[in-house]
Amino acid sequence: MKRLLVCAVAALLAACGAGKDNSGKTEITLMRFFGSCEAQYGQVVKTSEGVGECGIVTALVNEFNATNTDGIVVKTQIGEWGPYYDQLTARLVSKDIPTIAVMHESALGDYVRRKLVLPLDDDFKRVGVPVDDFTEHARRGTSFNGQTYALPFDTWAWLWHINTGLMKKAGLDALPRSPEELLAQARQFKQKTGKPYFAWAVANETAANDRTFLTLVAQQNAQLFSADGKTIDMHQPAVVNALTLMQTLYREGHVRPNLDYAAANQAFLNGEAGVVVVGTWTIDQFLRESQKPESKLQGAYTVKPFQQLYDKPAVFADGHSWALFKGGAKDAKAHEAASKFLKFVWDHSAEWSRTGHLPVSKTVAQSDAFRALPLRAALTEITQTGVGMPGNVPTQRGIELLIGEDVANVMISGKPVDEVQASVEKRVNKALKKARR
Repeated sequence: MKRLLVCAVAALLAACGAGKDNSGKTEITLMRFFGSCEAQYGQVVKTSEGVGECGIVTALVNEFNATNTDGIVVKTQIGEWGPYYDQLTARLVSKDIPTIAVMHESALGDYVRRKLVLPLDDDFKRVGVPVDDFTEHARRGTSFNGQTYALPFDTWAWLWHINTGLMKKAGLDALPRSPEELLAQARQFKQKTGKPYFAWAVANETAANDRTFLTLVAQQNAQLFSADGKTIDMHQPAVVNALTLMQTLYREGHVRPNLDYAAANQAFLNGEAGVVVVGTWTIDQFLRESQKPESKLQGAYTVKPFQQLYDKPAVFADGHSWALFKGGAKDAKAHEAASKFLKFVWDHSAEWSRTGHLPVSKTVAQSDAFRALPLRAALTEITQTGVGMPGNVPTQRGIELLIGEDVANVMISGKPVDEVQASVEKRVNKALKKARR
């Protein structure tokens, strides 16, 4: 009995001690994708020592936890990239709400309209996040009705990753400036190298087709969506031009057929295409590969914004951002902790640029340090020329898939352009009408 009493007292004292150790700590939760790499970076407490998306964001959180003097502890909750928004919505419904969550700016508007995320202008002013330093693209992507609803983290965009060795072999020393020049170059490239000019994810990755299509339409200074974001207009010359060009490239064999995302990137790495059309996030990977002696890209890799083929410089772009969710902070202290973490993220945003994504700070974008990163100087224009769907278009990720499916059909199955126009308009307008209810 005495032994039991001693143990009970010891346990009570331990519990009290544990409570004391945790006093003053403020825990907040951070929901994100970008993968899991705790085995490699779980103990890294300097953001500058992280490599790649997962490594940098993991080290960023670790450094904040290790260095902040306010007793704030950020607990990371990792979601899967594909079903991320389904997982987030399920958590919101069950009231298991993260304090902060990463959001694509193309998805942010849906959560703003449903009043699920908090406006942040007052918080930014209080903790010192300079909204005036946001790039044009970042400001547009995180602002709704004159208020800022998320901290921009990056701008990512649609690029041409180029095998300069194959281009030289084909006798091409400049990029095309029109659809006609592109087709002429593609035919010459195929004749000289026996390979297609392009690889991109045509199959099972419909977003790739949509992003290329939207880029080509935007370069013609055309507006697909109505001013109120409620309808799409596919019956305009810019749409016909874009779809016809994509169909011609595919039909003539200038795009490697039926590749998914992984296969398209691998074809480029294997030297099987001159250009792979994919985003900013692959720059770091392709650079590393190009530095290997055995690589088909060895000394022959460069990257440019999606080439301007029409009158206006424009490229599809989106961005990652961090939003504070209503009900995610349990009290004012947790809300303040979340605001301070966002300030820390902003202060270290230059580190994130090492992934290949573009800065959201004008100061960082113009800095010598950023421009000194390999291949970045040529990409800074995207912070001004990046375009996406207007913020008032709902369910953008779903709309992107609908457009991409039909654009894939215009290439893979040779579906007539006018049928694709009609199909996209009917399906997208139906989805937009349903989303507005």
